[in-house]
Amino acid sequence: MTGVCLLRLILAVAALTVCRAQRRLSPSGLYEKSGLVCLNGGTSVLSPSGRHMLCFCPDGFSGSSCERDESVSCFDGMGLHYRGSVSKSESGRECLEWDPESVREFGAYPKNLGPGRHNHCRNPDYSSKPWCYVRTGSRIVKEDCDIPRCAKDHGWQCGQREERNMKVVGGALSAVERHPWMAAVFSRSARGRAFTCGGSLISPCWVLTAAHCFPDGTKTSLHKLSVFVGKNAINETDAQREQELRVSQLFIHEHFDNTDGNYNNDIALLKIRSPDGRCAKESSSVKMVCIPEVHQSLSVGTSCEVTGYGREQEGLWYYSQYLREAKLKLLSQDVCSSKEYYGSMITDNMLCAGSPDWSADACKGDSGGPLVCRVRDRVFLFGVVSWGEGCSRQSRPGVYTKVSNYYNWILEKTGLPSLS
Repeated sequence: MTGVCLLRLILAVAALTVCRAQRRLSPSGLYEKSGLVCLNGGTSVLSPSGRHMLCFCPDGFSGSSCERDESVSCFDGMGLHYRGSVSKSESGRECLEWDPESVREFGAYPKNLGPGRHNHCRNPDYSSKPWCYVRTGSRIVKEDCDIPRCAKDHGWQCGQREERNMKVVGGALSAVERHPWMAAVFSRSARGRAFTCGGSLISPCWVLTAAHCFPDGTKTSLHKLSVFVGKNAINETDAQREQELRVSQLFIHEHFDNTDGNYNNDIALLKIRSPDGRCAKESSSVKMVCIPEVHQSLSVGTSCEVTGYGREQEGLWYYSQYLREAKLKLLSQDVCSSKEYYGSMITDNMLCAGSPDWSADACKGDSGGPLVCRVRDRVFLFGVVSWGEGCSRQSRPGVYTKVSNYYNWILEKTGLPSLS
């Protein structure tokens, strides 16, 4: 593509400089610069150093990467990112404007509604679909909106699983159908293929895992990596359940840092494909997990689950043969960063979870795997297994990468329109 003019925004001196830079349009329709992307024809604004700062979006598109089509008449997933203009409920009533006064009786003013004051249908609270408040007589009630789901080629919906009860440290044996987004990363060496880390399937073509799983960083030999989804046992093959995929791309977070021994920004993405060039295929044992929106958080004490093939207790030299799960509760940031726990090693990019009696925890070998929590009728990936002192030690809970902080980073690297 020929050179085009970009605006170079210099915030320090509040001046604009017109420059020429090379930019190419990829087959997927993303404008790429410095590894970050602006979708749908958005213009990347650069700092003087040439780093991407933000996207200027064309009319009809919004979002940090111009990923949201505001003209759409349908919604994906639960419609968390629906930004269309439908403003009537399923009963035909006109939606009330989103403002504190009209919804004061419902408590906190909803967020994530898009720019400006409006009465368009939205889903700010993880309901099953976009909705709005309407007036019926003297009452204000919440009603779903009459918006159809968008048709998708792959037809997947995130965060759904079989709810079977089946009897990680202190955990119990699980079935991959209960955690169908579970991925297992293997690395091939002269001694053969060995299990390396866990991961989570976030779309048919992408797995989210931990950055520290790749000690060679950007020099990692991708041809030596393979990813299994639908795998119930590390050393067994079940052709009816599992799929083996190759790795074509690896993105390690640019600010991953272990200088202080705490794995800050411990997150990475793997693009996967089967030998025939396709991505993962949906089945009862292979599904994708939902990703929470930017800075979406859950209350302290929320019950979540961690899964993995790691050691069943500290000190064992071998990993678990089968997938295991453990139920944990989220801890407050104040507690986890207190002197009695981890102190200043905890950053805003981390969250902690443990069991009240310290009997359950993630352990060595669980790295990169999912910490998932249920929100209404879907399962969301709130944490990536990152680090901790020992396993199941008192006042030493597992530390997880806070996935909601990386929502936009994931969109930028994958080019996905949404993650719901």
